[in-house]
Amino acid sequence: MGGLNDSVVTELVLLALSCSREKKFVLIVICSLLYLGIIMGNLFIVFLVIADSHLQSPMYFLLANLSLIDVGLSSTVIPKIITDLLNEYNVISFQNCMTQICLIHIMGGIEMVLLIAMAFDRCMAICKPLHYLKIMNPKICVSFVITGWVTGVIHAMAQFAFVINLPFCGPNKVDSFYCDFPKIIKLACTDGAKYEFIVTANSGFMTMGTFILLILSYAFILITVWKRSTGDLSKAFVTLSAHITVVFMFFTPCIVIYVWPSPPPSLDKNLFIVDFAITPVLNPVIYTLRNKDIRVAIKSLHKKRSYSSFC
Repeated sequence: MGGLNDSVVTELVLLALSCSREKKFVLIVICSLLYLGIIMGNLFIVFLVIADSHLQSPMYFLLANLSLIDVGLSSTVIPKIITDLLNEYNVISFQNCMTQICLIHIMGGIEMVLLIAMAFDRCMAICKPLHYLKIMNPKICVSFVITGWVTGVIHAMAQFAFVINLPFCGPNKVDSFYCDFPKIIKLACTDGAKYEFIVTANSGFMTMGTFILLILSYAFILITVWKRSTGDLSKAFVTLSAHITVVFMFFTPCIVIYVWPSPPPSLDKNLFIVDFAITPVLNPVIYTLRNKDIRVAIKSLHKKRSYSSFC
């Protein structure tokens, strides 16, 4: 029982996907539309940032990377769900389950670092506008992305190293749409209390620590603007509203899943939809509709296409 190949359990049953044909059809349609929206919306932002010279700035570089991570995070779960809904048996191999868990935590760790980087970017832009480009130089931006990947890998592997050595010799049913460390630990043929504590300490501490740091960053920005503008916070709220919305949408499910000891299964399933489907599909909408530069870039792209078609 010392490793992956020694596990008696070779596949896991995802109970949340067991439903009537009518419900499966509805879920297939919803998941397919959401995933299509995630792919098209986020890749469009990446294309826009690359194609438009006016978006060659630190903030949009980080936004493009966030969009790519949203695509990656959703792709670890949603395509598998759609495939399982089309099949009669909703199973996932043990190896694929562990791979899915690692990818989820790697992508999640990267997204947390990117959100911190975007908060730092806004902090420098608002609080130190004259030194903004010097501070947020290309080297720093690339360093943020590299730090995100390193953090994500360490975060995932630190938990994987403990879980992979647990003995899995009996239960193989998971009441969820996807695999995750807290759910898999409950299936181990041993007392998993200390391992659950390790996962909670790792994911919970990282989630809460990042969330608190982000809230403090935005509070610092708002206080700074309030002092400089004699109490007028409207402009700052408009500037930061998109970032704050994304932060709350991303972290609320994470806090409930990893900090709450035993969240109700129904709540867990609903929050899954928010983190892996709703937030990634809404991110492009939030940043597009609330961002003047993105709207201008879209109009410019439309004019170029219209001119090309006319010629």
